[in-house]
Amino acid sequence: MIRVGIEASIEDRYLKDFSNEIQLVRIPEKPSSPMDIDLWVAPLSAATAREQWPSLRNVKVVQSPFAGVDALLKILPKEVTLCDARGVHDIPTAEWAVTAILAMQKYIPFYVDLQRRRDWNGKDEAEKIYLLREGTVPSSNMPALIDEIADMTVLIVGYGAIGQGIEARLAPFRPKFLRVARTSRAGVEPVSRLDDLICQADVIVLIMPLTSETYRMFDRDRISRMKRGALLVNAGRGATVETDALVEALAQKHIRAAVDVMDPEPLAPDHPLWSAPNLLITPHVASDSPRTLDRAFKLVAEQASRFAKNEPLQNVVTGEY
Repeated sequence: MIRVGIEASIEDRYLKDFSNEIQLVRIPEKPSSPMDIDLWVAPLSAATAREQWPSLRNVKVVQSPFAGVDALLKILPKEVTLCDARGVHDIPTAEWAVTAILAMQKYIPFYVDLQRRRDWNGKDEAEKIYLLREGTVPSSNMPALIDEIADMTVLIVGYGAIGQGIEARLAPFRPKFLRVARTSRAGVEPVSRLDDLICQADVIVLIMPLTSETYRMFDRDRISRMKRGALLVNAGRGATVETDALVEALAQKHIRAAVDVMDPEPLAPDHPLWSAPNLLITPHVASDSPRTLDRAFKLVAEQASRFAKNEPLQNVVTGEY
């Protein structure tokens, strides 16, 4: 019988898809003695994973509940097969990215602030956000109080399943799309073309894993190549963006941004990002919908069944992702 280790706190309702040939072993946050398992479902917290791993024995396969596996790669030996949860987080993350783009184009953070201040007449100040964009001029007749997505150019950096989901949900708004991925193909440019594409984009969406190649991929130089007033959206990994450069570009009102991920996390209360202008922050919640764990444990149950039957596993990580 295959032994599958899961967090002790996982509720039974997520475990209904496991077959009788699987023995579920609940692992406490801090095991007090060694535990033998065959397949380990890594905890939702990287800190808990670091606490549990030293007590686990005979682990052959590790299943991550997330698409990103950079934290697990730091603690697992090379002989252990690591699988990611590609596909589990596509829907909520893609929806978050589209919501963030719409919110920023409609200046929702600005208007929420007006609501808190009970300031109806402050709406005319919204035009200052619009005037950040290259080529814009103030209107003497009607100030620009929101912006649009139609006919804008959206660059998706990391054009995998989530990137495709973002494009599918944005497409009805009729923007133009540019796409970049590690592997180029028809309609998708290689990373080597990134610098040429940045300056063409009105909106740049980052949905990249964190690897040695993507670490601070958007550094001071690349951020400076963005159009004045362009929107940077990060739904991938915080460390793919150089934080100090982002703070500087926002303070200078060169760009706008919406981020669900940051470097470092959690963001300290006194970090300058909190007070940066034209910025929307959510605290790494883009994939945390009520259905995420349902999808994650459906995948885990299928992986465990495949492992028990000696069938090929899905989403096996090679290299850094």
